[in-house]
Amino acid sequence: MRVAIVGATGAVGHELMQVLEKSKLQIDELQLYASPRSAGKTLPFKGKNLTVQATPEGPIDADVILASAGGSISKALAHRWAEGGGVVIDNSSAFRYDEGVPLVVPEVNGEAALKHQGIIANPNCTTAIAVVAVAPIHRKYGVKRMIVSTYQATSGAGQKGMDELLEQTRVQLNGGVAGHKEFAYPIPFNVIPQVDVFLDNAYTKEEMKVVWETHKILGDDSLKVSCTSVRIPTLRTHSEAITLELGRPATPDEIRELLSHTPGVEVRDNPAEKLYPMPLTASGKYDVEVGRIRESLVFDGGIDLFVSGDQLLKGAALNAVQIAEYLQEKGAIRQSQRA
Repeated sequence: MRVAIVGATGAVGHELMQVLEKSKLQIDELQLYASPRSAGKTLPFKGKNLTVQATPEGPIDADVILASAGGSISKALAHRWAEGGGVVIDNSSAFRYDEGVPLVVPEVNGEAALKHQGIIANPNCTTAIAVVAVAPIHRKYGVKRMIVSTYQATSGAGQKGMDELLEQTRVQLNGGVAGHKEFAYPIPFNVIPQVDVFLDNAYTKEEMKVVWETHKILGDDSLKVSCTSVRIPTLRTHSEAITLELGRPATPDEIRELLSHTPGVEVRDNPAEKLYPMPLTASGKYDVEVGRIRESLVFDGGIDLFVSGDQLLKGAALNAVQIAEYLQEKGAIRQSQRA
């Protein structure tokens, strides 16, 4: 099987290569693509140095194309890439809300990937991390309302966002005045209650992505969702405080038991031992950490919980590779025939 990465030199592209190193995908050939200025660079993969090529404007001769090159590039070229016979698993927002494009988190709605017509969309990182924990609760108890407050790492803005945190923190620690370019305000020692642009309803686009994508992934538009997204000065891993109003009451112990048997979830919940989800422990981890599980003081029979998930892994690269693994497991990848 031939696999291609578009956007191989970016933060998510770097993570894609690391995840593929450990993946159960049977890869015979890996092709790397990026912008023309990155063409000619070499990147290591399984003991070999692979040369990065300029992103093609026509069909890509690969069976799986993992795209993380940005929404405008994917919107313009993804359908052409798929003309080579492969499936494009796109990490941008370009196709998430298209009716004919599956939006997939394999642990939650993997079967939707089987209905693709050449393109599968990877969800927004914040949504992907949330639904891994919320979906099993929704299936068993029925979630009526979901209130989310996010604590989002600078990795959500890519490598430039992480670099800005490190560089401007050094500036401030050395007595200077921190600047900003990737974010609305300086990020060191600050939190910014804006991720993405504001819309007419006073929510940001990032916040509405959680609403729209949760509905699509869970297949339930009746679920009421509200989100407040906040950028915080950490490098990677998003955290989220989630309050759920349930259709059927559940105790915290019942939720812990349910989530302890949920693929992709690690229950980390023992306040007496100061055991709870944190970016410190969730960074670099495939599973989403879930803890602080307790009875809601607002909704009768409701539940409060806290989750932390690596934005570059489950929120991006890992989820994309897991979609490809799911397709391979189901025999749904059309492998190109070599001459």
